[in-house]
Amino acid sequence: MNGYLDAYATVALLLLVGVLIIGGAYTANRLLRPSRPNAAEGKLDTYECGLDPVEGGWAQMQIRYYVYAYLYVLFAVEAVFLFPWAVVYARSGLAVVAEMAVFVAVLALGLLYAWRKNALRWL
Repeated sequence: MNGYLDAYATVALLLLVGVLIIGGAYTANRLLRPSRPNAAEGKLDTYECGLDPVEGGWAQMQIRYYVYAYLYVLFAVEAVFLFPWAVVYARSGLAVVAEMAVFVAVLALGLLYAWRKNALRWL
């Protein structure tokens, strides 16, 4: 029975230490931060960027930026798969080379598709 309660005591002690660390961090932040609100500097405004919020917050973004980001992430992640293959290439057989050729061909088809759809053209 004593070992059973010791496990709970360990968990409770770890929780207490975690709460003390977080509480100490918040207390140190409150004590050490500068607190000089000034209406002249705009510190009491809800928008501290330096610009007055005049119009609504709606701003249109063109979809091509997202397409560029998506294509970059897609090809960067796929390129990561080439590095382990290059390391193991010396001790692998012809089947692995054929599989990598299919993989690179699929990547090339994706790049060709994006090129044909003018997704790679920066306007």
